[in-house]
Amino acid sequence: MAGIGRKQKQKTLKTIVFFAPSILLLGIFFIGPMIMTVFFSFTNISLTGSAAAAMKFVGFQNFVEIFKDPKLGEVLKNTMIFLVFSGIIGQQCLGFLLASLMKGKGRLIRKFVGFTVVAGWITPEVVAAFMFSAYFADAGTLNKILEIFGVSPISWLFTFPMACVVIANIWKGSAYSMMMFQASLDNISEDIMEAAQIDGANGFQILTRITLPMIKSTMATTFVIVTLSTLGAFGLVFAMTGGGPAIATTTLSIFMYQKAFIAYQIGYGMAIALFILLIGIGLSLIYIRLIRANDKNW
Repeated sequence: MAGIGRKQKQKTLKTIVFFAPSILLLGIFFIGPMIMTVFFSFTNISLTGSAAAAMKFVGFQNFVEIFKDPKLGEVLKNTMIFLVFSGIIGQQCLGFLLASLMKGKGRLIRKFVGFTVVAGWITPEVVAAFMFSAYFADAGTLNKILEIFGVSPISWLFTFPMACVVIANIWKGSAYSMMMFQASLDNISEDIMEAAQIDGANGFQILTRITLPMIKSTMATTFVIVTLSTLGAFGLVFAMTGGGPAIATTTLSIFMYQKAFIAYQIGYGMAIALFILLIGIGLSLIYIRLIRANDKNW
């Protein structure tokens, strides 16, 4: 018994040693900043003025100021439009469509399409922003194409700024959803599909009664990750429009940046960051609950 206890202690010690570096990095780069964000969100810390020299605990004042801000309604609307159309609908639907089209295709086609889509994902945000800024510019590629058909040039980034950043973000982020769905679809046995077809099931019935129920865990994971990444998207939108014109493309992440690093109100900015985190957690819980509730219907 003593020998077994000693082996168990050695095994536990080895586990701790192996996981210590990852736990340390997690604490430094994730848990630590999160704790600091929560702490500073309840203070009036600033980069200038008296609050920079001696910050004070202000309780929920920063959060009250968020809901008093006259821009909040427009910012929330922009955030939800950007999230729904570029993340939940755009990236998810395009990723699922691409994965479905590649199912059963040859290796060469899968590699070519996969490389093409993933190339957008690994492209730095600033580079992607300049690419789409050039594409939607007054003298850009899109207007040059439209001129061929006799259409007058349109100032896309001024007239339709939200549509431009939504399209850019769909192009940038669809690869993740595609790879996740592709891995799940490849695990579905062809025998199940063939049996359903023999029983007379059409394409829509196969999709809703077989395919979607079998990849529901992947759907939940991708919905959560895409939602959180889209809520926190900053570089692409900021580099393309700066949140403008006016506040037409100002999302919560850009709003946070403006308050924290342009207005120098760090405490207020941290409160907005915590607000974004709470929205992400709330939406993630809703996704998981909806998918679990649909288990009975599937």
